[in-house]
Amino acid sequence: MKTNNPQTRMPKQLYAILFCVLAVALSAGITAELLANALTTIRVPDRVEIDGDEVLLGQIAEIQGSDPQLTRHLENILIGKAPLPGKSRQYDEGLLKMRLRQYHIDLSAVILELPELVEVSRSCIKIPKQKIEEMVSGFLLQNIPRENKNMRIKEIRVPEEVVLSKGQVSYKVTAADNQPLRGKCSIAVEFSVNGSDQKKIWAIATIEVLGPVVVTRKPLGRYQPIDEDDIELKTMDLSDLPDDVITDPEVIIGKRTTRAIGAQVPLRADTVELPPLVKRGDLVVIIAESRGLKITTRGQVKKKGRLGEQIPVINLDSKKVLYARVIDANTVKVDF
Repeated sequence: MKTNNPQTRMPKQLYAILFCVLAVALSAGITAELLANALTTIRVPDRVEIDGDEVLLGQIAEIQGSDPQLTRHLENILIGKAPLPGKSRQYDEGLLKMRLRQYHIDLSAVILELPELVEVSRSCIKIPKQKIEEMVSGFLLQNIPRENKNMRIKEIRVPEEVVLSKGQVSYKVTAADNQPLRGKCSIAVEFSVNGSDQKKIWAIATIEVLGPVVVTRKPLGRYQPIDEDDIELKTMDLSDLPDDVITDPEVIIGKRTTRAIGAQVPLRADTVELPPLVKRGDLVVIIAESRGLKITTRGQVKKKGRLGEQIPVINLDSKKVLYARVIDANTVKVDF
């Protein structure tokens, strides 16, 4: 037998209220889900590597949404200037939100998944020092005459490796203007990426030029005449020596030193001289010739002179001073 207990039965009004509440809750959940699906999501990781000179939102974020136009707009938002190739830069969450607002993005209309800091690094290509040395060596070998077998690349110094942005790399090697390829040379290496100049460095190359050099065999005193026993030929690096170093022993024989010189010292043009053939006070014959006419007279030397030098001479007959060229130890000639 059923009994109706008013305390155990739920009023119909309460059922209605509960049904309405449940319906509203279900409706709100569905609406929230639909709204979330309709919003665009911007998801940024904490580390990103990029190419190019600018940091765009599309390079550092994953953007998902149903509005293609909005997605493209978001992708092209400029965050900042990219770091140098091989370097990195950090951007904080506040900056990213500020850039979005600057580009008129309603932050309540998008879902943001941002780290506190995102580290953006720029991809690069590194050219090691050894590779650059090979570039310089190749240039030198192409520009040193092949017949000159006495030239040798002694050393190439490159200051640092080169870091370039990614792309098609090309390079050009040139020597400093008007600089001979001998001794220490400055060599420029210019790098381009995708046809645009990007980096230029200077390398220092040392090039040996081996050749014979006349050196003293033993110490020589000042004004000492030089004969074959006083000198010898020695192979040396000409690039380390002055340009007037003497390489032919025949040029030396018969001359004398201008100063005291030690042993094994390279002889230079200014360290030797022809000995004077006449000296002050010597009596000589003065010759004057012109178109078949030859006149001779006696003279006295006023200044020492070497072969071929012009020196003052007194004509003993007229007592006039003439300038004559030394022919030998007894003769001088007046040129008309």
